[in-house]
Amino acid sequence: MKKSEKFVITINRELGSGGRTVGQKLAERLDVEFYDKVVIKGLEEKYRLTVEEIEKLKGRKQGWWADFKRQMSSGASLVNYYIPKPGAEPELLDTDEVFKAETEILNAIAEDESCVIAGRSGFFVFRKHPNHLSILIQASMPFRLERVMRKQNISEAEARKTIEKVDQMRENYVSKYAKTSRYDTRNYDLVINADGKTEDQIVDLIMKYIG
Repeated sequence: MKKSEKFVITINRELGSGGRTVGQKLAERLDVEFYDKVVIKGLEEKYRLTVEEIEKLKGRKQGWWADFKRQMSSGASLVNYYIPKPGAEPELLDTDEVFKAETEILNAIAEDESCVIAGRSGFFVFRKHPNHLSILIQASMPFRLERVMRKQNISEAEARKTIEKVDQMRENYVSKYAKTSRYDTRNYDLVINADGKTEDQIVDLIMKYIG
């Protein structure tokens, strides 16, 4: 990946690995925007960005995302328009129309600006992007349990149930739309085990890899 050219970094992560925080910190370090599944879903819901509406926007002007962003944010980060509750993992409706809309939004974002995107299908959506770095962040179950328990203030049993539910939900999504497993390391340029590392140390590793 070349930092001197427009780029997109996608981060797939296991719940409890700290991947979302790593993505945010990495975006800050690179001075680019950070987007994730929750933010994209929030934009869809808040601004009714259906496939049909996106087609209308694209028909008006080629760089529809840049125009949309200027109109909606007035110079502020779009990320601030939809802030999930701490530790929240929404049960998002997965349909072909939603996937198509999200893919259009993600591609428009990457066409307009360099960015870091955390999400279940990022590695697949940008698999043909000329300047794309795909990252997977994993961690052992004890590490994940401790983090989810601490972040969500729940018991170990509740944390395990949450992790198992989210793991299955994300795997089903990737399997359905990307026709692969999110655990297949061949889908990524860089795979990192979060055990024994802080988020900042993981960001340092990624920055070193980028060069």
